[in-house]
Parts: sequence; structure tokens; C-alpha cells
Amino acid sequence: MLTISNQKGGVGKTTTAVNLAAGLARAGARVLVIDLDPQGNASTALGVDHRSERKSVYEVLVADASLAEVVQPSTEHELLDCVPATIHLAGAEIELVSLVAREQRLRRALDSHLASMERPYDYVFIDCPPSLGLLTINAFVAAREVLIPIQCEYYALEGLSQLLSNIELIEKHLNPELRLSTILLTMYDSRTNLAQQVAQEVRDHFPAQTLATIIPRSVRVSEAPSYGQSVISYDFGSSGSLSYREAAAEIARRGAAKPEESN
Repeated sequence: MLTISNQKGGVGKTTTAVNLAAGLARAGARVLVIDLDPQGNASTALGVDHRSERKSVYEVLVADASLAEVVQPSTEHELLDCVPATIHLAGAEIELVSLVAREQRLRRALDSHLASMERPYDYVFIDCPPSLGLLTINAFVAAREVLIPIQCEYYALEGLSQLLSNIELIEKHLNPELRLSTILLTMYDSRTNLAQQVAQEVRDHFPAQTLATIIPRSVRVSEAPSYGQSVISYDFGSSGSLSYREAAAEIARRGAAKPEESN
């Protein structure tokens, strides 16, 4: 179970969640994407209805609905499901404050759903909003691993130390299993020295966590969500599609190499 997080906006969090999920599903894994961002961009990109009248992750967090009631199949692939976010999620931060075990609500719902499944998901990706509120804390408590997409641009590492100390706090107080397992370099422009410097700096700091695969800056990657698709469906042969498929394969290999650690 991976939470995809970065407090900086616009670094490719949702794009990464959707495309890694699509890549793994195409490789035969059963995958669930939980959209925890009130904007619902992951739901849109996976072709899932998230109009305000639909039951969504909001009902799971605030009204104790089960995940089984809100999971929808994605049009992306038969092995890929999505728990959509609706606009109601925007108010959930405030509503969660007064609830019992407010940080644990997603984890309890997810654990109970996985336990009830005949064939549980191989991977669960949780797409977070770009802020550290109760929604993101719920994601950190529900997950076992954190995947951070880092943009290969100026200020890329800004805020990263804050995010890492937040992960440490949550590990200490709420979820001892949580760890930063994966860093993915995104929006890489090989023509600039800056992108190369940022990539090198991240690899120097996080040699074990940083994937070898780098996601290039790509028009196709940006266009795909508006068609309700991953870039892999939208333009299978594009550089963005190829890179996300490679990154998904790398994550699958890492998981297989470390059976004692949960996906």
C-alpha cells in the first residue's frame, strides 16, 4: 500500500498514481486507487464518475460507509478499481476533527475491505491533496509505504525535509510500519543542466529509494487525463507511457525482491 505524497502542488502526484496503477494492472496485478484529493483528478483520469451525488471516499471517512459501497471499476483496465473523490471531500477536514479515531478511519475501512476480499488487491495507491491535513494523515496511517514524486526543477527539494519529518512523526505516533520506500523523478527535461543537477542531488540523498526510471516532461502525459485515460491508454508508444510502464515494472521487481515487506 503506497501513499503518493508531496506537499508541493504540480509535481505529478495524481499523474504518477494513475499511470503506475495502469502500468501494474496491465502487467496482471489487481490495483486499487483511492482518490483523497477533493479535486478528484485521479477519478477523472481513471474514467470514474465522481459527480457530487455519487457515494465516494467522503462517505467512508465521515459516515462510516464501507469501501465495498463506493469502489468503482475503472474504464482504464479490468484489474483496476477506484474509490472516487467528490467535491464533498473539501469539507471533510473540518468534519473529521470531531470524530473518534479521526486519523484511523481510512485504515480501518481499507483493512476491513481487504480482509473481506477473495483475492485482495496487489497494490493500493492513495492519491493525497497537496497539504498536510487530516486527509493526508489518514492516507499516511492507512499506507505502509510513501512514494514521493519529485519534479526535476528549481525548488524541487524545497519542503521535502518538512515532508520527511512529517512522515517520521506519523511513523512514531500513529503508524510504526510507515516508511519512505520510493522516490520518482518526474517532469525531467534532459536539455537542461538544472534537471540533471536536481536528479543527481536526489540520487545522492536517497540512493536506495530513487527509481532508476525517470519520467520525462511530456505533452502526452498532460493531455491524457482530459480524455479520462492514463497516458498508457492514450498513447501507448509515447515516451511518457514507456517511462511509466518501466517505473511500474521497477516497483513490481522491488516488491518481489523484498517479500518480507508489504506492498
